[in-house]
Amino acid sequence: MAFLSNSLPNFISSIPSFSTGSRRRWRCSRCYRASRLVEQQEALTVDHQRRSLSVKEYFTEEELLAAVHLRVRSFYEFNQSSYGIEDHKRYLTEREYEALKERVAGMRIGFKRVSCINATLPLSPVLVPADELRSACKFADDGEERVVVGTLDLNQCLRLADELSGKRPEAIGADLTRAYLSNVCVAKELQRNGVGYALVAKSKEVAQEWGITDLYVHVAVDNEAAQKLYEKSGFVYESEEPSWQARFLGRPRRFLLWSDLTQTNL
Repeated sequence: MAFLSNSLPNFISSIPSFSTGSRRRWRCSRCYRASRLVEQQEALTVDHQRRSLSVKEYFTEEELLAAVHLRVRSFYEFNQSSYGIEDHKRYLTEREYEALKERVAGMRIGFKRVSCINATLPLSPVLVPADELRSACKFADDGEERVVVGTLDLNQCLRLADELSGKRPEAIGADLTRAYLSNVCVAKELQRNGVGYALVAKSKEVAQEWGITDLYVHVAVDNEAAQKLYEKSGFVYESEEPSWQARFLGRPRRFLLWSDLTQTNL
């Protein structure tokens, strides 16, 4: 420790004759107080985030693009040292953006209606601590700069491509009352702060406004955190993807989860 160096003899001689144990307790006490201060600051930041969080359907194309930036950031892994990586990111972003615009505009066959639902925070170094997240996922909302920190799609349709299809309801006209969640993601800096739960709750609210009775979501069998989120949100297991199909599609095997919105109290 610095205070034990020979350059501070007077300071050392002035220290009371603490035992080794009492010095250790003194140091531990200081460490504990510092740790508690950090915890209190983090709790304050999280509390500010929760009070400032807005969860609603997208309103502008700029917000839609910000949501796509978050999805590319969340769903793809990049080797930053690779040649042309920024060009590749731009290509993926443009492709995903055009596809999402097509879906929400009602131009994709098989989809009756699609809405992008976003969780956003004000643009602030305190509330959103990642510089790259603030720059890539920001948009203007009625004169205020905000950042998309969570996003998902609510899809009113019979099925999603290359995914397990739900069986409920079985009556004629099921395409009018069945919906799927897709592209669910939360910025890694804000995970486990209730953002995902707020997104799913909002999607249920919108789905009920559409007249949806049966809501589905797919989740990887090894993604325990997501499974806990959906269980907390009222989803239950319905079926699962065969191993051969997951291998053929080159992705983790998935569960299909179901929620009965006729029994949901929002």
